[in-house]
Amino acid sequence: MVCRTPVRLQPDPRRVITKPFVPRDDVFPDGSTRMQVLLGRIMAMSDADVARTLGEAMALFAGRHRDLDAILERGFGVVEAQVAHHGLGALDGPLTEDRRRLIGAYFTHEYAVEAAALGNPSIVVGPDQSGLADGEVRFVMSLRSIGEGHISSIEFRSGVIGPDATVRLDEPTGYVVTGRRAPHEHHKTLFVAKLDEIGMRNEVVDLVMARVGDRFTIAELEASIDALDDDSIERSLTGESTRLLHWLASSNYRVSFPSTVDISERVLFPSGPTESQGMEDARFVRFVHDDGEVTYFATYTAFDGQQILPQLIETTDFTEFRVTTLSGRAARNKGIAIFPRKIGGRYVALGRHDNVNNFVMTSDDVRIWRDATVIQQPEEPWELMQLGNCGSPIETEAGWLVITHGVGPMRHYTLGALLLDLDDPTRVIGHLDEPLLAPDASEREGYVPNVVYSCGSMIHGGHLVLPYGYADVGAGIATVPLADLLGRLIG
Repeated sequence: MVCRTPVRLQPDPRRVITKPFVPRDDVFPDGSTRMQVLLGRIMAMSDADVARTLGEAMALFAGRHRDLDAILERGFGVVEAQVAHHGLGALDGPLTEDRRRLIGAYFTHEYAVEAAALGNPSIVVGPDQSGLADGEVRFVMSLRSIGEGHISSIEFRSGVIGPDATVRLDEPTGYVVTGRRAPHEHHKTLFVAKLDEIGMRNEVVDLVMARVGDRFTIAELEASIDALDDDSIERSLTGESTRLLHWLASSNYRVSFPSTVDISERVLFPSGPTESQGMEDARFVRFVHDDGEVTYFATYTAFDGQQILPQLIETTDFTEFRVTTLSGRAARNKGIAIFPRKIGGRYVALGRHDNVNNFVMTSDDVRIWRDATVIQQPEEPWELMQLGNCGSPIETEAGWLVITHGVGPMRHYTLGALLLDLDDPTRVIGHLDEPLLAPDASEREGYVPNVVYSCGSMIHGGHLVLPYGYADVGAGIATVPLADLLGRLIG
């Protein structure tokens, strides 16, 4: 029933972004820092040495980035801000453009976003359907890319599915960019609810929150934190609380990309402190509102090295992204997947907040999830360890099609399927009694062996188009005749 297509995605270490490279705050016996020492060395270089060294760096790296001059200017801006913030006084005097950019070069480094793995895809019908032949549909695929330190980010690919369910991927360009990040306003009610959930409410937090409005920016939050001095509260008593407030506020932001940048170049790289160690397993869905407007929602898992936090992405065009934190007692753990439309006037999502069973959650607000009903518990031998979903449900005439994953002996991951009632998705109509997809001999070996996993599928040409990751190494795409699958689920 399952047909693996020839499409295979493998990690490419040549796809690199740039990041600030700021040395540790080591202090030498004379009181100077590493940054001061390095800046002193660069400032002491002759103009000729500066020009030669910068020229060599440009020749070595310019072909790997769209606008290396702008990147080096941004790198210098990071250094300039650090110097001003710490009062280092290491950039006194006028600087030529070459010296500015050379300073930026010394404090910038490359990071290979998919050096370790590229997998766990989701797929949606893309916003641009122009220029296609009859029966074709253009898709956008998200992927979890893993680089040095096992840090995950979110990448994209595009392609076309033909009327016979053949899949053609667009060739990615040789560049990768991270976009422009900016903070956005916070809703006080949601923010305070999240503080309650994670046990952060105390006298200090309440004092800070009392001073901000119903909608506030991170700058207004920081001003309220600074005002604690007027309350005669010792900073030694407020440090942990204010750090956590900033931690949560910084995890809500916007990212934008120029529309001229190819979608394969756009990468959502960890920006907030809650995701400093990764943005994992984005589940994208094309959500159609009651008025016909379309928003692409995605949930993902933010990881800071110790704890996880479910986050929500919103976009209409894959150039502007809004990232917010999900709230509510059911918005915990991994694997939240939003249904593609409201049911009975409410948002609906799949979840697994107990880390074992599949749930259906409902809410009046897409960012707050409190109500949850168990719909599936481990029963079959190949899923006895735990269950989960593999992306948002897909609407069919027979019911909501849900691709699931189960964990069996020797931590062997396989994919299954459920069928839920269209009007009451807490009612299971049918489920497969054997796996839909298991790792074959070519997919078993990797960073995490014996695993196949998906974050979202779509239907086209009478087929389920099922992208999946394998062994935390690469990704493939399989197709399944929809009628055959539904027949097995209903029969």
